[in-house]
Amino acid sequence: MTAYAYRDACVMSSKPGTAATSHRNDLASRLKAEPNPALLEHARKRAESVQNRIADQITTFAGSMWFVYIHIVWFGLWIGLGAEKYPYGLLTMIVSLEAIFLSTFVMISQNRADAKRQVIADQQWQTVQEEDRQNVQLLELSNQILELTKSVHAYAAARTDGTATTTAAEPAPKRR
Repeated sequence: MTAYAYRDACVMSSKPGTAATSHRNDLASRLKAEPNPALLEHARKRAESVQNRIADQITTFAGSMWFVYIHIVWFGLWIGLGAEKYPYGLLTMIVSLEAIFLSTFVMISQNRADAKRQVIADQQWQTVQEEDRQNVQLLELSNQILELTKSVHAYAAARTDGTATTTAAEPAPKRR
């Protein structure tokens, strides 16, 4: 469970009746949106690789509080039960190796986040290009409408001028 999912779950399960909780619940319900189809496709492709799934699981676990709790218990037992004498050389080596691997998984996670951002950026760029094409079409249509409007005004002005000269000699009809 990600930190955001955990936070949202906590917000949803908090005591009802408080203004902050009801506001958060209301806000959370209004902000629920359809997941981005491009990200869903990216996640599907990423899940096809066993290596990616393993890296995702390790990163998810290493970023959880369970990971912290297990290490607290492990270090406490190691030192408390006297698995080795001070200065704890083996424990230091194990923790150093673990740090090396975890830093690698952090970089993998960052690469995954960068890939997601790139997917979104590519989709947004396609949207911008499509909107640009639509704007060009709208400008062309607006120019056509403007030309038609000018033609209609010119035609109406010509008819009015032509009618005004023929009707100026004739008396205007009387209205009742």
